[in-house]
Amino acid sequence: MFCLLLPATAGAAETTAHIVVQNSPLAGFRYYDGRGVLADMKIGDRLELVAEPDNPHDASAVRVQWRGHVLGYVPRAENATVSRQLARGAPLEARVTHLRENRNRSVRLRFEVVAPLH
Repeated sequence: MFCLLLPATAGAAETTAHIVVQNSPLAGFRYYDGRGVLADMKIGDRLELVAEPDNPHDASAVRVQWRGHVLGYVPRAENATVSRQLARGAPLEARVTHLRENRNRSVRLRFEVVAPLH
């Protein structure tokens, strides 16, 4: 997996950086609350990552939420690292990187997961 070190927003009072853990499309968007809140979302919005180790379909499942609304999941093929890091208590953050209105609901929202460096 490729990781990239990026500086925080220019002009911030304290310089911080983060490692991009992954950038993915959101899985399952059409089955959850995404359609109802998509118009209110913006690129850069923070997302909540919730590990679901008891998920009957995938023990590495990681749910993605925005302001309490379930949007979908980290794709199964890409969730193992995020799930392990959450289980270890790593302070992972996620945010919206791409929003697109189109018929192919599987690519409407992309997000990145980052590990902040303090």
